[in-house]
Amino acid sequence: MSFFDRLGERIDAVDSVVSVGLDPDPDRLPEEVRDADLPRWAFNRRIIDTTHHHAACFKPNAAFYEDPDGWRALRETVAYAHGKDVPVLLDAKRGDIGNTAREYARILDEVDAITVNPYLGRDGLAPFLSREDSGIFVLCRTSNAGGADLQNLELSTGDPLYEHVATLARGWNEHDNVGLVVGATAPEELERVRNLVPELPFLVPGVGSQGGDEAAAIEYGLADGVGLVNSSRGIIFAGDGSRGGYFDAAGEAAKRLKRRLNEHR
Repeated sequence: MSFFDRLGERIDAVDSVVSVGLDPDPDRLPEEVRDADLPRWAFNRRIIDTTHHHAACFKPNAAFYEDPDGWRALRETVAYAHGKDVPVLLDAKRGDIGNTAREYARILDEVDAITVNPYLGRDGLAPFLSREDSGIFVLCRTSNAGGADLQNLELSTGDPLYEHVATLARGWNEHDNVGLVVGATAPEELERVRNLVPELPFLVPGVGSQGGDEAAAIEYGLADGVGLVNSSRGIIFAGDGSRGGYFDAAGEAAKRLKRRLNEHR
C-alpha cells in the first residue's frame, strides 16, 4: 500500500486528521523527564501515550534530533509510534543532488514520509520521489511570514512561485506519493493551491500557536478526505504551567484540536 492509502486508513480508524509535531525542545522539557537517559525519548513516549488515540500521524522535526543522543531518541520514537500503528512523517526539509540526495533519502527506510525542499529541482528530489511506498511532502507555501519573500515572487508568467511549485509537484507525482506543505496562516493561498492541484494531499502547518485558519485547513487541505493538519507546540507543551498532569494536558489538547477540525470535515 502507498503511504497515502495507509494514511487514509489511519484517518478513518481514529476519525482524525491531526498531525502531532514531536519537537522536544530541551529547554522546555518538564522536570519529570530531564533526568532520563534519553530525555527527548522519555518526553516523546509520554506524549505518544496520551495523544495517539487522536493522532493520524506523528511529525518529529529533524532539527531537534541532530546529535548522537538525538538520533537514538528519534529511532526509539519512530519504533514506539509504529507500535501504536501511527505513521511517522519526518519534517526534515531535505533537498540536494547526486549521492548526497541518495543518502538523505535513506531515512525513508525508517520513517513513512518526509518533507522536502524543491529549490534544487527534480533531480534534487529524485531519490525521494522514487520511493513509491513513502510520502513526499514538497514545501510549497509555508506558514512562516517570511515565506512570502520568495514563495510569492511573481514569475514571467504572472503566477507566484508557490503556484509553479504546486504545478511541478503534480508532474512529479508519478507514483501517487507526492503531497504539498501549505500553511494554514495563508488561507487565500491555500485555496489557490487546492484549485491548482485538487488531487494532492496537503500537510497543513500553522494551526495552534501560529493562529492558522482551521476551517480553511480542512476545506482546502484534504484530498478525498486525506491530508494532515499539524500542531506541535500547541499540543506537546499544552501542559506548561498547568496544575494538572503535564502529559494529560497534551492529550486533551490533541483531543480538542481533533474535535474542532472534525466540525469542518
